[in-house]
Amino acid sequence: MKIADGWKDYKIIATGDGMKLERWGDVCLLRPDPQVIWRSSSDLFAYPGINAVYRRSNRGGGAWERRLPFPDEWQVGYRDLSFKVKPMGFKHTGLFPEQAVNWDAMRSLIGGRLKAKPQDKVKVLNLFAYTGGASVACAKAGAEVTHVDAARGMVERAGENARLSGIERGIRYIVDDCAKFVAREIRRGNRYDGIIMDPPSYGRGPGGEMWKIEDDLFDFVSECVKVLSDDPLFVLINSYTTGLQPCVISNILTLTLGGRAGRAEAYEIGLPTDEGIPLPCGASGMFTGGLPEGK
Repeated sequence: MKIADGWKDYKIIATGDGMKLERWGDVCLLRPDPQVIWRSSSDLFAYPGINAVYRRSNRGGGAWERRLPFPDEWQVGYRDLSFKVKPMGFKHTGLFPEQAVNWDAMRSLIGGRLKAKPQDKVKVLNLFAYTGGASVACAKAGAEVTHVDAARGMVERAGENARLSGIERGIRYIVDDCAKFVAREIRRGNRYDGIIMDPPSYGRGPGGEMWKIEDDLFDFVSECVKVLSDDPLFVLINSYTTGLQPCVISNILTLTLGGRAGRAEAYEIGLPTDEGIPLPCGASGMFTGGLPEGK
């Protein structure tokens, strides 16, 4: 497991009974987490200073219950990056802090390429890009990023996050179905040095397109490989689908990128807690180009 332990504006205070107690800057939130199947050593709902609790509904979904005053949205920082946080529908906050381990890895690869070949450009395609944590990280490292998501509101928030981090140029924002966009890029002959994707478990595109990760991921990655440059830096796949093991992601990367110099690595990603245990948050797989197998 790779642990995102570089945060100063975020931490997990306690976990248990299906909930996690977090501090985002000065705001304390209590919300469900499907990985927390162990018992809590104390009543998390009684923790002093909780600003809001996300409560599930028996009819599906849920809602935030405000306890103490806090802004509708506020900022948190990670290294030299800044992001807006806002309690949103279905318990989300607009940011996945565990992804910081991948942001750091991609920034290192981009910085290394630009240092070795300062005359080159590094082009990155971020698919299902949400509020742009990875887009902002890659652009801050000097990459030219194409950010694609079907939800206009999330793309607009990505632009806000970029500006908060001092990025006025370097990110192209596209509101579109990711599969359709990739198909057009193949026809146009556009190429990218890095590809990031965070596909949902299940979803519908703006035109009613159906997506189910178990059925569609392999074919989608196979198509995305067609827009990779001849000397790619990385391909990153993130998954929050329960039951999709890291090895599955590694196998997909190995099979679709066979014949290219590089290696595929897959791993759990997680966050530290004040309890001294890691909280597993999902799985990632990264193909890193230009490296011999096993290096």
